[in-house]
Amino acid sequence: MNSEHETKRRGMTAEDLLRLRSVRDPHYAPDGTRVVFVEKSIDEEKQYRSHLSMWTEDGSVRPWTFGRWRDTKPRFSPTGEEIAFLSDRSGRAQLWRLPAHGGEARQLTFFKNGVRDYVWAPDGTFLIALTTIGDDETIADREEPEKKEAKPADPKPRVVERLYYKSDAAGFLDDKRPVLVRIDAATGKAEALTSREEEIGSFAMSPNGRTLAFVANRNEDPDTVFTRDIVLLDLESKAETNVTNGCGTFTSLAWSPDGTKLAAIGHDLAYLGATLHRLYVFEPERGTARVLTADWDVHLGDAMIGDMHADAKGPGPIWANDASGLYVTASERGRVNVFFIPLDGPVVPIIEGDFHVYGLAVHPNEQQAVAAISEPTVIGDLYAISFENGAKTRLTTVNEALENEVALADAEPFTYQSTDGSDIQGWIMKPPGLGEGEKAPLIVEIHGGPHAMYGLTFFHEFQLLVSHGYAVLFTNPRGSHGYGQAFVNAVRGDYGGMDYEDIMAGVDAAIRQFDFIDETRLGVTGGSYGGFMTNWIVGHTNRFKAAVTQRSISNWLSFSGVSDIGYFFTKWEVGCDMWEDAERLWHHSPLKYVKQMNTPLLILHSERDYRCPIEQAEQLFIALKQLGRETKFVRFPDANHDLSRTGNPMLRLERLRHIVEWFDRYLTKSLP
Repeated sequence: MNSEHETKRRGMTAEDLLRLRSVRDPHYAPDGTRVVFVEKSIDEEKQYRSHLSMWTEDGSVRPWTFGRWRDTKPRFSPTGEEIAFLSDRSGRAQLWRLPAHGGEARQLTFFKNGVRDYVWAPDGTFLIALTTIGDDETIADREEPEKKEAKPADPKPRVVERLYYKSDAAGFLDDKRPVLVRIDAATGKAEALTSREEEIGSFAMSPNGRTLAFVANRNEDPDTVFTRDIVLLDLESKAETNVTNGCGTFTSLAWSPDGTKLAAIGHDLAYLGATLHRLYVFEPERGTARVLTADWDVHLGDAMIGDMHADAKGPGPIWANDASGLYVTASERGRVNVFFIPLDGPVVPIIEGDFHVYGLAVHPNEQQAVAAISEPTVIGDLYAISFENGAKTRLTTVNEALENEVALADAEPFTYQSTDGSDIQGWIMKPPGLGEGEKAPLIVEIHGGPHAMYGLTFFHEFQLLVSHGYAVLFTNPRGSHGYGQAFVNAVRGDYGGMDYEDIMAGVDAAIRQFDFIDETRLGVTGGSYGGFMTNWIVGHTNRFKAAVTQRSISNWLSFSGVSDIGYFFTKWEVGCDMWEDAERLWHHSPLKYVKQMNTPLLILHSERDYRCPIEQAEQLFIALKQLGRETKFVRFPDANHDLSRTGNPMLRLERLRHIVEWFDRYLTKSLP
C-alpha cells in the first residue's frame, strides 16, 4: 500500500457506500453449465435493488432481470428450463417464474401477505411456499395494490396477550400465522398444507416428492420454550411425524439423494444462546440420529459480522451425490471456510483460506464449486474453486472500478495474551500512505452479539476510518465464535469482566507491537453488545479521548422488559431475572457507573430498534447531560437494530458522517 501507484489512490468515503455491490446466493443449473446469482446494489434514488445475473461456462456474465425492485432467491427448476425467484415487483415478495434461456417473468403467487421462502418439488410439477394468513384470511385472499387513504383510519388500540409480541425485524406482530402451501407449477393453484398457530422455519422436499420436512416450534408455550422440532408431513395422507420431540433446535434441512437421511444444523441448547451449531443426520425410518460434529469444536455456519454481506444467507448443508457426507461452511478464527463432513471419517477442508465464504454452490459433478468470497481488501465476488487443487478463478468483478480507485487497508492478524493468560485474536488496519515514523490515532471496534465474530471480510466502515487517518483495531474477545465452545460461553454471567480485560489487553498489545499507533489518541466504538461494552469501557477507564456507542445496552433492569428478546436474553446472558437478583443486573449495567464517565460520548440509536430499544440510549444521555458531561444524542427515524447493515442508505450515510466527525473533533482536532 506504500507504492507510488497505491499512494495516488484516494481514500474510501462514506458516499462510496452507494457504489458497493454485493453478489450472493449462487445456484447451479442441473447440468452445471450455468450459475444464476443475485447482485444487490443501491440505485440513483438511494434505494436497495437486487437483480438476477447469469454466469455461463464460456465465462460470460449477463444481467437476467432488470427494474426498480428486489429479485432474490433464484433456483433452477429440476429440468433446468425455468428459474423460480422471489420478487417484490407486484408490491410484496411473491413467487415468479422465468424461462432459463431468457424471456418474460410470470407471477405464480398472489398471496395477500406475500411469500417468505419456497422450494421446488423434485419433479418440477409443484413448489412449496411459505406465506402467512390472519384469523380472518385464507390463502385465496389476493394481494391488493397499495391505496392512498382519503383520510386517516380511525385509531385502534393494540391488544397484547402474548409475552413475545414484537420483533426487531418485523415490528409489532400482527397475529398472522405461517402456512406452508403447495402450488401447482403450471396453474398456480394453491393448497394449504399446515394450519397450526406455530412458527415455521426451514423446510425441504424428499427426493421422491412425497414427504415435506419442516421445522416448527410445537411447544405449548413457544414464547418461553425454544426447542424447534423437525416434522415430517406425508403429502398424500397429511399424516405428521415429529422426528425430534423437543431434543433441540434445528434449521437448514437437507434430504440425502436417496431420501433415507435428513440432515440439519442444530444444537441442544446446552449453553442456551451460546451453544455451537452442530451437524445432525436423522434416519426417520430407522428412528436414529447422529451428531456428526460432536467432537469438532467449531461453529457451523456463518458467524461473521460486517456491514456489506450481513443479509446474505449462506447455504445450509449440501449432500454429496453418493450420500457419503455433506459440505458445510464453518466459522473458525476469523474465517468462514468450506468443509466436507463424511458420515464416517475426519473433517476435510475443501475451500480454505483467509477469507469469508458467504455463499456457496457445489457443481453437480462435485469437482468444483462457485463461492461468494470477501476479504478485507476484496469487497466480494464469485469464484470458481477446484476441489482437486484449490485453484481459485474469479468469475465476477462487480466492484472492480471502485477497488482500483480506492486505497484499501489490509487487516494484519496478531495474537496476544489477556490478563489471565488466554490467547485472544485481533487484527490491526494501518492507514494507507502513513509515512515512516508517523503516528496514527487508534479506534477500537467492538462487535455485537456477543456470540458472533470479527474477521477477514470487507468492512466499509473500517475502510472509511483508515481513510481518515485512523488505525483500526478489532478483536474477538471471549464470547466470540470461532474459538470453541468454552470460549464462546465464557462471557455468560461475566459481562464487563474478562471480556473487558480481553479488549483492553488488546489495546496494550497493539501499542507494543505496532509503533505507528499514537497511544495518546485512542477512540472506541461498537454496536449492540459492542455498544454495551463501549459504555462499560468509558465507565471504567478515562484512557479513551472519544467514544461512540451505537444501539447499545445501558441498563439491564429495563432492557429485560422492553427488548423483544430481553425477557429471556437477560437471564441467558447475565444470569438472572430482575426479581431474582436486581442488584446483579444493576452491577452489570453501564448506567450504574455513569458518574465515572468522563470520555466525550456520541450516542447513536434507531427509533424503531426493538432489540435494544431507544430508551436505553435516552437513559444514558439524560444522565450524562445532568452530570454536565460532553455528549450528543443522534436518533435515526424509521430505522431498526440493523441500521448499519441494511438500513436506509441515506441514514447509513448520516451515521457514518457522525462517527467520523466525532472522532475527528476529539482525536485530530480538525473541527472546531
